[in-house]
Amino acid sequence: MSRGTKQKFKLYRLAQIMLENTDEDHYITMPEIMSALGECEITADRKSIYNDLRDLETLGIEVEGEPVGNRYHYHVVGRPFELPELKLLVDAIQSSKFITERKTNALIKKLEQLVSKYEALKLQRQVYVSGRIKTMNESIYYTVDAIHNAISENKKIRFQYFQWNVKKEMELRHNGAWYHISPWGLSWDNENYYLVGYDSAAGQIKHYRVDKMLHIRMSEEEREGKEYFKKLDMADYAKKSFGMFGGEEQRVKLLVANYLAGVIIDRFGKDVMMLPEDEDHFTVSVDVHVSNQFLGWIFSLGEGVKIVSPDEVLEQMNREITRLIGQYMRRCN
Repeated sequence: MSRGTKQKFKLYRLAQIMLENTDEDHYITMPEIMSALGECEITADRKSIYNDLRDLETLGIEVEGEPVGNRYHYHVVGRPFELPELKLLVDAIQSSKFITERKTNALIKKLEQLVSKYEALKLQRQVYVSGRIKTMNESIYYTVDAIHNAISENKKIRFQYFQWNVKKEMELRHNGAWYHISPWGLSWDNENYYLVGYDSAAGQIKHYRVDKMLHIRMSEEEREGKEYFKKLDMADYAKKSFGMFGGEEQRVKLLVANYLAGVIIDRFGKDVMMLPEDEDHFTVSVDVHVSNQFLGWIFSLGEGVKIVSPDEVLEQMNREITRLIGQYMRRCN
C-alpha cells in the first residue's frame, strides 16, 4: 500500500486511538500509534504524526508527550469530565427509578466513551447494583423531550395517564380520557420525575408522574396559569409535597427532639427556624401539603416529633391513629 493512504481519516482515527488507549496513568508510544493506524490501513511517517498530535488541540484534545528512557510516551490530558464526576453521573442514572434498565445501560455506555478503555472498566464496576427497581415505560425519554419542547414553545400538552392493576397491566385512568395541561416545569422527587403544570379546567396546579404519561402530544393552544407560576418556587413546591402527594397547604408547628435536627434540616433546608423549647427539644413551623404521606412521615419519626398545631391537623392525625388501631388491633373473642 502506498505511503499516505487514507489520509483523510488519519486525524479522526488518531483522536480515537489517543482517547481510547490513554489517560493520566496509561501511555502510548510512537511505534504503537503507527501500529494502531496501520491496523486501519492508514500509513504515515513520524513527522506527520507529530504534527497531527499538535493539531488535535484544535479539536479540544490535548496530548502531552513525556520522555521515558529513549522514547516519548504520549497521553491525553484535561478531558471534559474527570473519572469521579462520571462515577457521580453513573450513580445518578443507575439509581433513577424513572429510567428503564435498557436506557440506563445505553446511557452508561455513552458515558464510558468519554474516558479511556481502562477507566471505562472502573465505571462498569461502579454501576453494578442488583435488584434495582426501574420503570417499565420505555417512552419516558421522548415524553421528557416533548414536555421541554412544549415549555419552550409556550404550548399546552395532551396525554393519557395510566396506573398498574392487580394483573400487572397498564390501565388508563378516567377510562382513557385525555389530560389537557399547561406544562411549567419538571421536578425530581423521591427518585421519581414529575411534570408540574396548570390544569385550566380545575383552576389549580397539579403534578403527574412522567413515567405514567402516555401518548403525549403538543397542543396548538398557548399555556395558561402563568400568574400562578410567577410566584411558585419549584424546589419549595416539591419540599412541601411529601412524595409529591397533594393536600391543603398549611403551616404546621412541630415539637422535635434535638437528635432529629438533621432530619428537619435535610427535609426543609438550613433556613428553617428552630426555636429551643427545653433542654432536649425545639419547635419548628413549616409549610407543608398536609396529606396521609405527611402524617406517615411524622409516624416514622416516632416519639421524637409531635404535631403541636393547628388543631385541624391534630384532628386529622387523631383520625388516622384511630383508623390504624381499627385496622391492626386484634379482636378479642
